[in-house]
Amino acid sequence: MHKNTQLPEVTFSTFILSLASSTLMHLGEVPNPDTGKTEKNILLAKHSVDLLNMLEDKFKNGLNADEQKLLQDILYEVKIKYIQQA
Repeated sequence: MHKNTQLPEVTFSTFILSLASSTLMHLGEVPNPDTGKTEKNILLAKHSVDLLNMLEDKFKNGLNADEQKLLQDILYEVKIKYIQQA
């Protein structure tokens, strides 16, 4: 990726739309933006649908203590690595 490439602002909406776009691409409904070719991968499409279902469930029911700690620990780790490399 080039340094001057602009990415959309990180919001919940852009994240969900990104997952939906990936799902449609894996279903062969839209072309892969990298290749311009229409490809079908039902396994990856199912994975994307499962991710969206899991997110819906977590927003309805919340994270349990283990999930919250895992998220905090992973965020800390990747932020430190990002800072070291940026």
